[in-house]
Amino acid sequence: MENRLRGDAPVSLNLSGWHARYLQQARWTYNLRQYAYQGHNLQKAQDILEVGCGTGALLAELARLSRARITGLDIDRERLSMAQRHAPGARLVEGDAHRLPFSNAHYDLSLCHFLLLWVDDPLQVISEMKRVTRPGGSVLALAEPDYGGRVDYPPEIARLGEMQRESLRSQGADPEMGRRLASLFKRAGLAGVETGVLGGEWKEARSMDEWKTEWEVMESDLAGRLSPRELDDLKRRDLQATLAGERILFVPVFYAFGIVPDLQPKSQ
Repeated sequence: MENRLRGDAPVSLNLSGWHARYLQQARWTYNLRQYAYQGHNLQKAQDILEVGCGTGALLAELARLSRARITGLDIDRERLSMAQRHAPGARLVEGDAHRLPFSNAHYDLSLCHFLLLWVDDPLQVISEMKRVTRPGGSVLALAEPDYGGRVDYPPEIARLGEMQRESLRSQGADPEMGRRLASLFKRAGLAGVETGVLGGEWKEARSMDEWKTEWEVMESDLAGRLSPRELDDLKRRDLQATLAGERILFVPVFYAFGIVPDLQPKSQ
């Protein structure tokens, strides 16, 4: 989940609003997560760590799909309090992803979800996830967006994408984190690195709940960048296109998986 560690995050969304956003993000990546869990032995894991767990949108799923001891770490105490309600069996820890308060080689699997674009030093965070994961275990960055490849249609609302990129940069985020994942995993020394991009399929128009959640985030990001009148006009055009089934909003979301290598020399 987003774990805003740098810059000044928008403040207009309340905790329930952020939880709705995290659940929305989790819906986007559901199929990818099932693929990742199957390929990285989730059911055999004994200890699993989610870094930047936010309000716990993924923690309950991890507990449901495995028999592991689940740990969630986040820098925000209020979000951890909500996570405790959604995943009462998880161990929740307040801490900084750059300096994980866990011993070396403790977890079988460590993962994050829409986190690395918000941190000061993503290579350090990935290296810390590697450090606390056992040799042969997996480090999963399940979702990192790349707003540099954002597609908006119809053309009259395409400016939303560039304005949101500018807003993210001003908040201290890296809006093009997705394309950096493969390089970061290689530089962190992970083995068997697998990377890819989530596709976009639109069988029907977005639900109104999805549209409202998206616009709550958009209004938070663009506060002060547009006049209320300009923002309302873009919102109206977006809604019209959505209801007509013509709206396309696609942000490439990258993922990367890697294995912690066993560097111990083999006995002869």
